[in-house]
Amino acid sequence: MRTALVVGTGLIGTSAALALVGRGVRVHLLDQDPERVRTATALGAGTADKPDGPVDLAIVAVPPAHVAPILVDAQRRGLARGYIDVASVKGGPGRALRDLDGDQVSYLGSHPMSGREQNGPLAATADLFQGRPWVLTPTVETDTEVLNLALELIALCGAVPVVMDADAHDRAVALVSHTPQLLSSLVAARLESADETAVRLCGQGIRDVTRIAASDPAMWTEILSANPGPVADILAAVAGDLDEAVRALRALDSADEQKRGGGVTGIEDVLRRGNAGRARVPGKHGQAPAAYRTVAVLIGDQPGELARIFADAGAAGVNIEDVRIEHATGQQAGHIQLMVDPGAVAVLEAALRDRGWSLRQQ
Repeated sequence: MRTALVVGTGLIGTSAALALVGRGVRVHLLDQDPERVRTATALGAGTADKPDGPVDLAIVAVPPAHVAPILVDAQRRGLARGYIDVASVKGGPGRALRDLDGDQVSYLGSHPMSGREQNGPLAATADLFQGRPWVLTPTVETDTEVLNLALELIALCGAVPVVMDADAHDRAVALVSHTPQLLSSLVAARLESADETAVRLCGQGIRDVTRIAASDPAMWTEILSANPGPVADILAAVAGDLDEAVRALRALDSADEQKRGGGVTGIEDVLRRGNAGRARVPGKHGQAPAAYRTVAVLIGDQPGELARIFADAGAAGVNIEDVRIEHATGQQAGHIQLMVDPGAVAVLEAALRDRGWSLRQQ
């Protein structure tokens, strides 16, 4: 691949452009918003100049409802040898392209499973897709050359190709992406009118649950509008679980000992099923999640503190597998949670204490 056209300079489009430019591909940028193109070019994501002729690959990075008409227009203008989209829903855009008599041979649907709460070109990074799954949804009509171009794009972006049926993809992302977004927003919405005293008690748990609730409502309205059925099905199942949990909690508040026992059983069932589901979420390098242990360390909010604690862990010969920071409300300090192999806990704790760090007992 020597040339590419990116249509849509938001987070995904600009990130792909940055990755391609970094690997020597000449990237042309197109967006209905000229300001976004200017921002993306200033970031080094490519050029706003029109290509002299057909590029190798056109990457359509627009919301699902706009994919098909933009693809058809690009195909009729002969802008590229091959065309892919990177929308988060695949079944609808593919059917819409067929309804508009778009060329099925030169098109391949795709979806990089990566993103951030922020949107727009300023949120883009060249390593956004590094190590992340990138779904491809080819059909029997998809030309081999287009598939190869898509695989090359994925390799240049450092992602991992995953081939799926378009509708199976939509059901999968409804479960692992779209429903979590709504549930996060629903929990965060309870904070809007909560008493200020309660909000000040927010800890890491509520921050984890509501992190993605900071996402752009307009963008997510478009995504959910393109995949409403599968998301509604999952939410209906969750609603059933919520009803059961409410009944179990009401039973725990009962004076009847038998009812309280049933309530305990019901809550335990929810929590154990949650444990079982969480255990299936892939961990580091896509493997089954390891049983890491946490070492919590008090850390000040000064420049260089994170670098110092990582350097001290490295000097002790301990690899940090994951990390989280729990901020202290109203203080210039917090706790950094270092996830490490269980066998390294004692070594790390001793090394950090020797270097003056204050540890919190877990």
